Amino acid sequence: MHSQTAIHRISPQQPADGLTGRLQLPASAFPVEQMGATMPYARNTEIFGENEPAEYLYRVISGAARTYKVFNDGRRQIGGFYLPGDVFGLEVGDEHTFSAEAITECKILVIKRSSVIALAARDSGVARQLWTMTANELQRAQDHIMLLIKTAQERVAGFLLEMASRNADSNEVELPMSRQDIADYLGLTIETVSRTLTQLEHSAAIAVPASRRIVLRNRAALSRLNG
Repeated sequence: MHSQTAIHRISPQQPADGLTGRLQLPASAFPVEQMGATMPYARNTEIFGENEPAEYLYRVISGAARTYKVFNDGRRQIGGFYLPGDVFGLEVGDEHTFSAEAITECKILVIKRSSVIALAARDSGVARQLWTMTANELQRAQDHIMLLIKTAQERVAGFLLEMASRNADSNEVELPMSRQDIADYLGLTIETVSRTLTQLEHSAAIAVPASRRIVLRNRAALSRLNG
């Protein structure tokens, strides 16, 4: 977990513009992003743990992160993958319901939650942005739930389309996560994920030039599988 002493923030009581009462920040930058500190995390390093106080929000600057929960029988369920620009760590309560780890070496903007809430209370633009982030995370969670009730082919096809859509709709997808990560996200075994990718490759829906590089050759076919 990160050291709290390493995190610097702009206080809600900082001097503000006398006309608007808003913090004097560059117009091109969202104020919340000026309130945290960018911290490096090595591959597989814990960012926060399940049941720890949810005191911070996290935005991926570079690299990739995952949230996950480990059950009593040792099974791991990955809740989400977060790529550059994604925000995670949003919670309804005061504790984290999942743990979070860096998948690759990454840089994460760490922002004090109480500072964001305080700023949102007096800045409608920040409040709207916070609402948008929360709504996006809710939508992602709902989409994931729907994915888990589908067949293996539907799950893998949906996952590939999701990853492609987060990569500027490119037909080439570079996956930062392992096959085991994908399996734990989709609620499948690693053998099933590998077998399904092979089936999709044989049907000319995708090409797999490298283990973590997927080329979408037939989006229409994948979309039909995804429902």
